[in-house]
Amino acid sequence: MTIGKKDLLLYAVTDQTWTGKLSLYEQVQQAIEGGITCLQLREKNMSEDKFLQEAKEIGALCKEKQIPFIVNDDVEVAVKTGADGVHIGQSDMDGAKARALLGPDKILGISARTVEQAQKAQADGADYLGVGAVFHTSTKKDAHAVDFQTLKQICQSVSIPVVAIGGISKENLLQLKGSGVCGVALVSAVFAAEDIRKECRELHRLSSEMVEG
Repeated sequence: MTIGKKDLLLYAVTDQTWTGKLSLYEQVQQAIEGGITCLQLREKNMSEDKFLQEAKEIGALCKEKQIPFIVNDDVEVAVKTGADGVHIGQSDMDGAKARALLGPDKILGISARTVEQAQKAQADGADYLGVGAVFHTSTKKDAHAVDFQTLKQICQSVSIPVVAIGGISKENLLQLKGSGVCGVALVSAVFAAEDIRKECRELHRLSSEMVEG
């Protein structure tokens, strides 16, 4: 499966912290109905068995709805569950090694904070980049800030799509206009919402406006 700019417009990243009334599966279902264009399963505090189970079930849902399904960090789980791809950070695994393990047909996303990291990720075989944190975020404690100018330079330095991540909400999303990103990756803005379906519709509209601007 390939991933294009349109697939990255509204990229949801899971976090079971906000499950309660709804299961993670039901939350993802609502997010898809609301208009997300890609989903990453990212659960740092889930047991391996539970993660595998969620990956299989949510992956099947994404396949049915034709939404790219990405597993965070774990190449082995991505391959085992038939996920469309994997997203790795700078400290997870070398990009070239991840690409070799995945093969040419799976999606590889790599996090980057500098032009040098971005260019290396592209050379290593990344299909897209996740760049951030573009705003302050409480989701990732070790996230370093990437200012607007650096974000713009990264977008200009590579030919693969770039998605912004980190602290993005309805209130600040449009500040990314003109940066060159083709979409936003969101965690709490989606999964902490009272009405996920409704929130995603609004975020989709804002992201479309940001990209067109």
